[in-house]
Amino acid sequence: MRVLVIGGGWFLGKAVVEEALARGWAVTTFNRGRSGAFFPGVQRVIGDRTSADDLSRLAEAGPWDAVIDTSAAEQPPKVVLAGARALEGATDRYVYVSTVSVYAGWPDHPLKVGDPLLDGPADAGSDYGMNPPGWLGPNLHYGRQKAGGERAVVETFGADRCWLLRPGVILGPHEYVGRLPWWLRRAARGGEILAPGSPGKGIQPVDVRDVARFAVDVADHPGGGVHNVAAPIGRDTMGSFLEACLAVTGGPGELCWVTDGVLLDHGVRQWTELPLWRTDEGVWLVDSSSAYAAGFTCRPLEDTVRDTWDWLQAGNSPVPHPRASAHGINAAREQEILAAARSLG
Repeated sequence: MRVLVIGGGWFLGKAVVEEALARGWAVTTFNRGRSGAFFPGVQRVIGDRTSADDLSRLAEAGPWDAVIDTSAAEQPPKVVLAGARALEGATDRYVYVSTVSVYAGWPDHPLKVGDPLLDGPADAGSDYGMNPPGWLGPNLHYGRQKAGGERAVVETFGADRCWLLRPGVILGPHEYVGRLPWWLRRAARGGEILAPGSPGKGIQPVDVRDVARFAVDVADHPGGGVHNVAAPIGRDTMGSFLEACLAVTGGPGELCWVTDGVLLDHGVRQWTELPLWRTDEGVWLVDSSSAYAAGFTCRPLEDTVRDTWDWLQAGNSPVPHPRASAHGINAAREQEILAAARSLG
């Protein structure tokens, strides 16, 4: 099996390369070569996916049985379209890692494959679908851009030659966004920890290694399809997640649960200031049954938490990324909100 991984140096791309190598596959990676992992025995093509010349040179390095695209998160649809067109004759099928944000109903409603998607033309530029000034709702710009990326792949390859994978939140070793690392470091610091919302609130983060394994699985199968990729609904809760963070770090912390109402009254930024906390009804109601029917498996969240802490404790650090700075609440602000919650009884 010959596979091209677009990306292949960071987080999910790195995990995909490791999974493919473990199966004895011949792996080519395409990225700018500026950061991330280097894998002996992997054919490296250094280039920029926004360059027509680099894409042409990449296509000449083929053919491949499959392409797995892990690096399109910050690329506009027209860039995905150009890459898909350049590679259409050099591969049998295309695996595009998308997001549940493509759904028009996310995060307000429960989601299943087949639900309506956001608008997003296959040839759209990066300015298409921008959020209006002062917008406080979900990042529709991101969802529209990724929906356009999906359409670019489907229009080029056809639905019977591409797999669209739509994960929600991905955690695990090498995470550069900073959600789980922030909670682990906060747990390790101890003291009174602002725990958001309700301990029984369901969550559905998934381990990066499980997403990578599934991406490689579908790449090995001719045909195409669409799968949401998330942990089972109702299996994990915010309470069990934070308890796991305390357990693996050994931090002398106490979880102090503060209601959604108090957090909203204090203007706490959902999704980032207290990572994984969000009040929208459907954010953690993503039906991934088709993925499980296709062989997807999801390890216990406690294993993801432990392995990430072990990775951090070994002296590792994520690839620097600007999104990491948005995650986590200021210590003084945390104590201010806890004091306000106590005053309410």
